[in-house]
Amino acid sequence: MTHAKGYGVAHAYNAPLGTETYVFQDDGLIPNNTLPLIVRRGAVPPSASDPAKAFEATFRKNGWTNSWRNGIFDYHHYHPDSHEVLGIAAGSATVRFGGENGETVAVTAGDVVVIPAGVGHALIGSGDTLLVVGAYPEGRDHGILRDDPHAIAGARKRIALVPLPDADPVDGADGPLMKLWPGAQ
Repeated sequence: MTHAKGYGVAHAYNAPLGTETYVFQDDGLIPNNTLPLIVRRGAVPPSASDPAKAFEATFRKNGWTNSWRNGIFDYHHYHPDSHEVLGIAAGSATVRFGGENGETVAVTAGDVVVIPAGVGHALIGSGDTLLVVGAYPEGRDHGILRDDPHAIAGARKRIALVPLPDADPVDGADGPLMKLWPGAQ
């Protein structure tokens, strides 16, 4: 795992404060991606009466649809057919990204995580109040694969075909994803 360029790099795009980026290598079980995973701290303030509503509206406005409300699977998995955004609407969690040897990241209400296709993720721990909103660019079908050495070759081919999104799920065409993922519209 390496940290991608973020805030404070001279003569380069500086992501907003509170933005973290991670790049994970293929480990033979989880393909991961050369695009950085993006964590945005406090990106969307949860609604008081319905914490998920603000995330759903923000993601939908920016073309990330096919949303759901739930938690995060507690086993390593990845999506070979789509990128994914996770909005932490309530509670907090510890999530391992990048597979068994990846990076453990704590997330809390208001945080948004943009996960490139192929990047592994698994819930390590959470409180009882965890509520997550997930969505996909243009509502793409995403498929779910686990860390299976027999599936990874086909998954790599599928991941290579996933188009870049047209917009950042929080800030649209001007959001940091558009600068941090080379070639994004």
